[in-house]
Amino acid sequence: MHAHPRAARRLTGALSVLLSVLLAACAADPPTTVTASTPPDPAPAGADAAWDELAALAAAARDRHFTARYTHVGADGSARDVTVVSAEDGSWRIDVPGGALGGTADVSLAATSDGLFQCGLPSAGRPEAATCVRLGARDDAVPDRLDPRVQHPFTDWLAVLTDRRTPLVISPASPPDGVVGRCFTVDTTSASLNPPLDVGVYCFEADGTPTHVRAALGTLTLASPVGPAPATVALAGPVVDAEPLDRDAPADAASPGGGTS
Repeated sequence: MHAHPRAARRLTGALSVLLSVLLAACAADPPTTVTASTPPDPAPAGADAAWDELAALAAAARDRHFTARYTHVGADGSARDVTVVSAEDGSWRIDVPGGALGGTADVSLAATSDGLFQCGLPSAGRPEAATCVRLGARDDAVPDRLDPRVQHPFTDWLAVLTDRRTPLVISPASPPDGVVGRCFTVDTTSASLNPPLDVGVYCFEADGTPTHVRAALGTLTLASPVGPAPATVALAGPVVDAEPLDRDAPADAASPGGGTS
């Protein structure tokens, strides 16, 4: 009659001991953590070094103040001399022969404390005296229809090359014949749907002087020793209330049958 209660008590005691052991084992186990997925392989060390070097040179170029002449060879093979002035106060001016009206008019682009300007220079396609038109604030972009593009490697593209967050792939490149400095191939990644600059080859001297660019705009090559920078740039002429000169030739001038009957 009393055996069953004793057996039940023994079973209950055994279960209590077993439960205590299991609880102690669970408490001893370290908490379960969720591990992150394995990160992708890092970029090759050489690519990072190239990015670092190019970014440093582009930063030096942004602080570089000088006057120089560059030879621009367009995609169509036409050649012209482009004058670049980067002044001590951060203003800049770039004179572009054939930069407007389908190559028949010379223009100057300039950014000063008063804004961004396009100046028409005396040329075969525009024989009158130089005058300038304000395009906007100093840091505004040149409208595409007016943009000769050769100013970008000396202005806004330098900021792009210093920003390591930009989706670019950088690798060292051999300098073309006659070009001094360090050169880099700049390409975009698949994540960049609208590249912030032209892909191509960019070359700089150690002090930040741009010496060569090969991109969609053609090639720009330093053609003379750099000279001193002025304190500020001067516009080519007075500012007037007029329409700026388009990059392309007018439609009526491009068509032999243009005009009214």
